[in-house]
Amino acid sequence: MPKKAIALPAATQVPYSPAVRAGDYVFVSGQTGYKDWSGKEITGIEAQTRQCFENTKLVLQAAAASLEDIVKVTVFLSDAADFAKMNEVYKTYFPKAPPARSTIQAGMVIPGMLIEIECIAYTA
Repeated sequence: MPKKAIALPAATQVPYSPAVRAGDYVFVSGQTGYKDWSGKEITGIEAQTRQCFENTKLVLQAAAASLEDIVKVTVFLSDAADFAKMNEVYKTYFPKAPPARSTIQAGMVIPGMLIEIECIAYTA
């Protein structure tokens, strides 16, 4: 199965691809919400969750996919107390037939980062 790295011109130069397409699957790297593409800092779990999904949308579009193609999501939260607020925003992105999901409380590597979201999409 051929694989293809998905690149975004607005993404910073980091040693990973925003996504990799392998056949009908698109594996999206963890998207964060603590900064937007211009570098402006974003605060609050709701705003950071929205930014994660807006970033994910851009990555999926570059891979000829969309949020509707997502089959699995993994959410990493720095504070389990943010779960309910994150979930309220999350529901707005998947109003029907939400994908499978895992949510994990984890230490974040960047100060101010409250959430990171990665996903797998299927585009057959």
